[in-house]
Amino acid sequence: MMKRPDWDEYFMQIADLVATRSTCLRRQVGALLVKEKNILATGYNGVPTGITHCEVTGCLREQLNVPSGERHELCRGLHAEQNAIIQAAKHGANISGSTLYCTDSPCIICSKMLINAGVVAVVFRRGYPDKLSLEMLSEAGIKAQQYKGDSAK
Repeated sequence: MMKRPDWDEYFMQIADLVATRSTCLRRQVGALLVKEKNILATGYNGVPTGITHCEVTGCLREQLNVPSGERHELCRGLHAEQNAIIQAAKHGANISGSTLYCTDSPCIICSKMLINAGVVAVVFRRGYPDKLSLEMLSEAGIKAQQYKGDSAK
């Protein structure tokens, strides 16, 4: 008999699938916003709609030797969390009270957006070199936890 995944495993598997749409050359990230076990929006990291993908232009961050977790403005793309928030807004989904499932821990910019959007919990698979991000989530009362339910990907 096939093992049925619990809700966290199910949503993390979907985040992994969403990440496969990423066009980032450095890190493929997928995110989804969930409320009452319903997916409200998904997002993956990549350039805005209609903009030439980095696989064509090259990675600006690589060209400038920008370390991961620093100088987020030096990138042509949006983060997966940002795209999930934008998709929710574009389609009129109220994400206040939702949980973010993401393949990676949010950066500080995404954390500030999640706080103001009313997200109440964050579940992520991999860490990210941004301690301030998790500190601010905690201070805002947002439960952030690393998912360890299945084998790390």
